[in-house]
Amino acid sequence: MTHQDTSGARPGDRGATLRDLAALTGGRVVGDADTTVTSAAIAASDVDPGGLFAAVPGTRVHGASYAAQSAGAAVLTDAAGLEIITGAAGEGAGAGEMPPVLVVDDCRRWMGPVAAEIYGHPSRGMTVIGVTGTSGKTTTSYLIERGLMESHHVGLIGTTGTRINGRPVPTSLTTPEAPTMQALLARMRDEGVTHVVMEVSSHALSLGRVRGIAFDVAGFTNLSRDHLDFHPTMEDYFLTKASLFTGDTDGSGGTGGTDGDGQAFPAAVVCVDDDWGRRLAGMLDDPVTVATTERGRHGAATWTVTGVDVAPSGGQRIHVRHLGTEAVFGVALPGLFNVANATLALACLVAAGEPATIAGVLSDVQVPGRMQAVDAGQDFMAVVDYAHKPAAVAAVVGTLAEHLERAGHGGRVGVVIGAGGNRDAEKRPEMGAEAARRADAVIVTDDNPRDEDPATIRAAVEAGARTVADERRAAGDGDVTVLSVGDRAEAIARAVAWARPGDALVVAGKGHEKGQLIAGTVHDFDDVEVLRTAIGSRMTAQEANS
Repeated sequence: MTHQDTSGARPGDRGATLRDLAALTGGRVVGDADTTVTSAAIAASDVDPGGLFAAVPGTRVHGASYAAQSAGAAVLTDAAGLEIITGAAGEGAGAGEMPPVLVVDDCRRWMGPVAAEIYGHPSRGMTVIGVTGTSGKTTTSYLIERGLMESHHVGLIGTTGTRINGRPVPTSLTTPEAPTMQALLARMRDEGVTHVVMEVSSHALSLGRVRGIAFDVAGFTNLSRDHLDFHPTMEDYFLTKASLFTGDTDGSGGTGGTDGDGQAFPAAVVCVDDDWGRRLAGMLDDPVTVATTERGRHGAATWTVTGVDVAPSGGQRIHVRHLGTEAVFGVALPGLFNVANATLALACLVAAGEPATIAGVLSDVQVPGRMQAVDAGQDFMAVVDYAHKPAAVAAVVGTLAEHLERAGHGGRVGVVIGAGGNRDAEKRPEMGAEAARRADAVIVTDDNPRDEDPATIRAAVEAGARTVADERRAAGDGDVTVLSVGDRAEAIARAVAWARPGDALVVAGKGHEKGQLIAGTVHDFDDVEVLRTAIGSRMTAQEANS
């Protein structure tokens, strides 16, 4: 399933005149309207000769202030930016040195469609699947990528990086800025990519980074508290996510269906396990719905999970009903949330035109930093997970507790957890509380404190954990150990030392990340390697004492 490409562009085609871009945006050109631009960038230093500098307003300074540093042929900006550029030219060697300027009403709104026009609308010739939601985007995207790679050339854009046919491509954001995104899609198209899987963050939707992209399928995982340092309310957060399904990201329509004005939307695949998913599904015409829990199963769903078999290793076999047909498929990832991720991935694959039998290739998918097992021969389970939100922490800890209960050997759960600095402070005690609800040990440590006092952050997380620990103790529901250890490596070593045979540990928060951001400096730090080293040191010590 792909968009019908009506642009007339061919692979490798580049370029648009400012006159054409003005017609697209309703803007006006100051200078030579016949100037042709062949690329676009949002950073002045990244603009190629012949490129377009997208000078957008910033929180502290307008991008137009850097126009003189651009080697590009022209500038895209707003009225305020034009004043800055005109003033700078007048103060210099003369107005004749001012580059041609395309002036639009909203730079961020038009930056994506303009870049798409310059690069020949690459997304229109590919099948593009976008995945949004709070948790599960990365895992779901990896599963979709794995299914598509059976018979297609595939690009992946997400939190853990960008890949073209499995080959890493350097990028810095979950969803890059619009000009970078369009250049990347054009590169994928030119290298023969036919299908693209993309994580779509709320920041990307709010800041217009995905405008100009023709999505064929859009998947929704779930919604829980996150990014409230960026969004004023949960309602705003939800509506931003919903805009992937209800807004015109392409600027000219998609293929999932049209409204009365002819605007087209992607085919919607929505997990209805939570209230937000059910609300989103109710806003859409004929969505594909996925239900994996009792709450989700309340009402008819397109895909319904009817049972889950859990293996001792944590792998699962999922029983699902789709359009009256029963099927069973396996995933190596533990946890009910991964049942939802895997079923959503399968539903997105089918919505994109793949056969349901593609589920058979999902059983071997591993996702960096998402319930990633660290096995150094120890006699307890150890995993690293990216969980850094209250709901995600609850899901990860609950998954390990349920696994041990099913194993039936009385194992305990230990958690290493922290919270990031310069982010939503209200979630910190909630994260500690969720960790302590089902864990037997909670070791609070630093997790990218950034510019804040690390001890203050730890204290907030610890307070939430101790409150729940006291409640559990008073109710006779176990004795939870709560410790605060600032050094993350030491905290991981303490957790490894605490573990007994048959226990389970999770180091939460950083997942695939390779650095620890402290006071403006990124220090090398890899939870997987630090955990592996700590386990190895413990085993070496045990051998020496045996």
